[in-house]
Amino acid sequence: MKDKVVLVTGASSGIGRASAKVFAERGALVVAVGRNEAELSALQAETSDFEGSIKPRLADVTETSQIDRLITEIGDSFGQIDVLVNSAGIIKSGTLENTTLDEWDKMLDVNLRSVFYLCQRVLPMLEVTKGNIVNVSSVTGTRAFPGVLAYCVSKAGIDQLTRCLALELAGRGVRVNAVNPGVVETNLHKRGGMPAEDYETFLANAANTHPLGRAGQPWEVAELICFLASDQAQWITGVTYAIDGGRAETCAR
Repeated sequence: MKDKVVLVTGASSGIGRASAKVFAERGALVVAVGRNEAELSALQAETSDFEGSIKPRLADVTETSQIDRLITEIGDSFGQIDVLVNSAGIIKSGTLENTTLDEWDKMLDVNLRSVFYLCQRVLPMLEVTKGNIVNVSSVTGTRAFPGVLAYCVSKAGIDQLTRCLALELAGRGVRVNAVNPGVVETNLHKRGGMPAEDYETFLANAANTHPLGRAGQPWEVAELICFLASDQAQWITGVTYAIDGGRAETCAR
């Protein structure tokens, strides 16, 4: 990843943060985008002796004007983008009956619409570098789960967007892939409203819901993202890659 410029959204925490660290460790210049300035600064400090570097940028991915400003700034400052990692996302419980239209719109806005717009804006630079996109989806993109309706739909949308873009952009030398994690130890669920004690129970139950017997760690997903973005994966495009301890292979019983 030396001399590569990598744009990572959702870099304040979780899989996005871990991905930014992995890319920087391998020599990339990482534009780490998030909404938590303190966490982005901490990330930069933690990676100060890495081969690559972290360039923190505050931005809300749902605000198109902020994305426009960000892409223009990257072009002016660094001259290229080689990899886009769309990791920003939210989750909130809800069913057909109790999910409001505002909640539905917010979920799709953050998890799907912003990804579409970022891909659209970054494409001209990716065409020049023959770069690639890695989207962070979920096991819920390929399997239905009760009680998280809008989240499941948003991630299924990410999977189909990934496949469609892979076909559209293959002829231009741009690859597009996605990763589909199972339960990973991050702040995602707690930020979505799950009480801390319920989250601990949720994590413990991963031993039962994931055949490998545990929840995943952000760095494990980040390593897969980095591989898919690397030259070692030059013949891989359009995949939605399960990294879930076997969860997608299970069925209710």
